[in-house]
Amino acid sequence: MNQTETTSPLLKVSKVSKDFGTVQVLQDVSFNFAGGTSVVITGPSGSGKSTLLHIIGTLEKPSVGQVEINNTDPFTLSEPELARYRNAVIGFVFQDHHLLPQYSVLENVLVPTLAFNQKPDATQRAHELLEQVGLAHRAWHRPAELSGGERQRVAIARALINQPSILLCDEPTGNLDTATSETIANLLFKLHRVEQSMLIVVTHNLALVSRFQQHLQLSDGTFTLNGDT
Repeated sequence: MNQTETTSPLLKVSKVSKDFGTVQVLQDVSFNFAGGTSVVITGPSGSGKSTLLHIIGTLEKPSVGQVEINNTDPFTLSEPELARYRNAVIGFVFQDHHLLPQYSVLENVLVPTLAFNQKPDATQRAHELLEQVGLAHRAWHRPAELSGGERQRVAIARALINQPSILLCDEPTGNLDTATSETIANLLFKLHRVEQSMLIVVTHNLALVSRFQQHLQLSDGTFTLNGDT
């Protein structure tokens, strides 16, 4: 779906710029995306891809401009409110899985449910997600007992545990070999269809670009948006 085709976008980024001191990383970035849209962000190193992802994920505040998710500007919330909002609305998958080594696979998936009131069906959902990512038989294994691809699959399940509206992935296949990267990419698209969440992926893997509905290209902090790639 093209950004101009929806009157009530899930995600609205309006004239966002980001400076770190005298260095301008993003300049006047604007787009709207509907729920369920898949978006890929590409560009050379230093073009602002991860910074934009962190702003969408409310981990970084824009220097100028506004972000709205479901008609809410998260940066107007207090820190406790923002933490709760982020936990409920946004899921993260990073290049490094960031699993806690002392906990089992199941316990790692459940970590985001522990920050606030745990839903009574959280454990059941965790088991269901592990089934979907093909790791039900690994539920009580520790991360050190898993391959890199398996650890990333756990990270994906963890990111989806709270049924977020937006799933953000920063180079999710960057540390994986070609075959495992394709497996992880297929899994992301499969779960995107099942969960109906917005999927936003930063990647250098240009072979993935054609699989996304929207392609946001960054260069020197400015952007080009191509819809329905």
